[in-house]
Amino acid sequence: MFFDPYHHSSSQGEPPCDAFDALAIALGFFLLGGVVYAGLQGFGIEAQQAGIWTQAVLVGGLLIWLLSYVTRVFTHDMTYHQQIKEYEDKMIELRWANMTPEEREKLQAEVVEEKDTLSS
Repeated sequence: MFFDPYHHSSSQGEPPCDAFDALAIALGFFLLGGVVYAGLQGFGIEAQQAGIWTQAVLVGGLLIWLLSYVTRVFTHDMTYHQQIKEYEDKMIELRWANMTPEEREKLQAEVVEEKDTLSS
């Protein structure tokens, strides 16, 4: 069976992100802040300065992630776009496989004719 981006099952790969994943990511981000803060204090930085630098590190990381996300959106390098492309490729392969040799020849002739028209 070909890949259908509108129907997801666990046998097709990684499951989609759900509420549990979102909570785990948020908890991880929160814990990262605590680790950075404790690490800075461990290096002898006073509490207020450690808090400021922890905020700077977390906000900087968030901005870098946001920039990478926006870049992936504009370059269409997202899972959704890749799934749609794979689906379209599979549909073309399926249609090609179901064509008779005469239909294939006719289609190839049309493609060659269109290429010649566009290049002129």
